[in-house]
Amino acid sequence: MPQHLELDGTNLSPRQVADTARAPRCVTISLAPSAAVRMQASMELKERLLAEEIPIYGVTTGFGDSCDRQISPGRAAELQRNLVQYHLNGTGPIANPAVSRAALLLRANALAHGVSAVRPELVTLLLDCLRHDVLPLIPERGSLGASGDLVPLCYLAAVVDGSGEALHRGRVRPAGDALREEGLEPLRLAPKEGIALINGTSFASAYAVLAAADARELTFATELATAMTFEVLHGNASALHPFIHAHKPHPGQAESARRIRALLDGSRLATSFEDIVVRRERLAGRAGLRLSERIQEKYSLRCAPHIVGIVRDTLEWTDQWLETEINSATDNPLFDADEDALHLGGNFYAGHVGQAMDSLKTTVAGLANLMDRQLALVIDEKFSQGLPPNLVVPRCADDPQAGLHHGFKGMQIAASAVTAEALKQTGPVSVFSRSTEAHNQDIVSMGTISARDARTVNGLVREVAAIHLLALAQALDLRGVERASPAVRAVHSMIRQHSDFVDRDRRLDRDIAAVADLIETGALRRAAERGGPAGSDTSSAPERHLAPAAG
Repeated sequence: MPQHLELDGTNLSPRQVADTARAPRCVTISLAPSAAVRMQASMELKERLLAEEIPIYGVTTGFGDSCDRQISPGRAAELQRNLVQYHLNGTGPIANPAVSRAALLLRANALAHGVSAVRPELVTLLLDCLRHDVLPLIPERGSLGASGDLVPLCYLAAVVDGSGEALHRGRVRPAGDALREEGLEPLRLAPKEGIALINGTSFASAYAVLAAADARELTFATELATAMTFEVLHGNASALHPFIHAHKPHPGQAESARRIRALLDGSRLATSFEDIVVRRERLAGRAGLRLSERIQEKYSLRCAPHIVGIVRDTLEWTDQWLETEINSATDNPLFDADEDALHLGGNFYAGHVGQAMDSLKTTVAGLANLMDRQLALVIDEKFSQGLPPNLVVPRCADDPQAGLHHGFKGMQIAASAVTAEALKQTGPVSVFSRSTEAHNQDIVSMGTISARDARTVNGLVREVAAIHLLALAQALDLRGVERASPAVRAVHSMIRQHSDFVDRDRRLDRDIAAVADLIETGALRRAAERGGPAGSDTSSAPERHLAPAAG
């Protein structure tokens, strides 16, 4: 049964937006009657001001620096159409359909605030486009993130008025034709409706809410990889003890440690400080000795909760900021029907989106750095506690295939390259304000570029995670996967449904793509939470066990 959402401009969560954008059939959406009443009242105020020939910015005046040029009310509708046309100059690749869906929903919600002086029918048509998957084709580039996403959102407006192109039922076609095929009619934009559609942060916010949702999956993927690394290295998991994190109580850090502990629950591969103490060699009167086992792990394991925890804590305030942003009226001017007042301001400035995404992408890129370091420990025989170099299947010296295979050596090289690319993307975009448009837009947020960058970093980190998880699945098979925790066995089983054990050198790019998809869709997380995919047989993994490093 689809969930129903009633838009009133105040009640959307970032997660609802992301879920709707990626699974639109799972939700139905309508305009709240109370919102329609507010919208009608603000529209009536606009009509009174037009009748009095009050100069209304963007309605009976020019745009931006041309705000001192007034036109007659009878020419206002044509001005809106021209506004859309002269901003249709976006460049770059077309945004993913999920971004277009999120932008439709967010623009509808912003206008449902009821202070933008547009018809309820306009919001209804946006929601109908979402329902029938009539999607604007929006080039990614062209927004400064201030004065709103003018260029990108014009492509949305051009679907509403039928003049543009839409993606509909898998093909690109004239928007008017796509609308009519679904029993809908394009709207002739009334005064204020053009600027109300394009003067807002909905495109930046669309990328941002999707980036935040993806970052949450990446935190799990990193915690999963950390748990699996503890297992394949017979790692000392005592650094996850609640006592430690209670004495540095960052919520994200404590939660990350708790989740890694839960993933390790039932493991017969990971070890502890207490285990090491029990099986250590005693001094027995000697002045000193070298222990056979390290009593604590390297930072990439010991400090993993501290690194993942930063992402978790960043997501908490990022979600708060995004929830405020997506439940705001972000165009200009705004109409106060209760006080009969017109207000000119700058709610279109996407500064909070930019700052949130600049911070988020930096912390998420740190996850790639962490997993790349863990992978190096697993691949390198000097650190892998008895695993074969590059996770190559051990062979007898007289085996004709001995010495011919290099296993995961190339995978580590790729992971290092992709990690570097993710880290390179972390420079803050919000500091690159450019004065433009005759110095009217003399300071801008660059929030849309920040949000797109966060999307890009997520994709790169997902690739690193996929490579690392494939290597860890290989190491588990070599180590003895039946001794792994139930949650890890479930994940291993799912990976093996998409990627076979590497018993000789072969291409692995398709395996990376398959596992990256399992991360993005949340399939690996759900498998771990269920303790194993339904009907899977986790006993079928190849038995190529290696002895524990010690004890």
